[in-house]
Amino acid sequence: MKIDSIKDGIVLDHITAGRGMRIYQLLHLEELDCPVAILKNVPSKKMGKKDIIKISDADLHLDFAVIGYVDPEITVNVIREGTCVEKKHVELPEELENVIRCKNPRCITTTEQELPHIFRLADRHDGIYRCIYCDTKASRQL
Repeated sequence: MKIDSIKDGIVLDHITAGRGMRIYQLLHLEELDCPVAILKNVPSKKMGKKDIIKISDADLHLDFAVIGYVDPEITVNVIREGTCVEKKHVELPEELENVIRCKNPRCITTTEQELPHIFRLADRHDGIYRCIYCDTKASRQL
């Protein structure tokens, strides 16, 4: 299989194998009007297997909070004129908005549905987030 390199755009590399489609969905990449390639289970010396997403669009802005939440080990490579001009390493975000939903039936977000679901990082080591309204715990379960 041959996937061409991109001239301008973004490459999400070092995605844990099997998480590429989740990132594709959360970033709403299906709505883009540009080429997007998802490579699954690519052999990797460092990881064994990994997923890669290539997005051929020079003016794309990604939600790094979503990327960091799904897989904090991802490397974001910015490509210009066929060359990697910037590498960004993501990490677990301090706050998430409308990425996960509060499961507490008594939370205000249940009755006030226009309120955003906001979670703050409570434990970086275990990936624990807490709802800012009711303090309900949410773990990263992907």
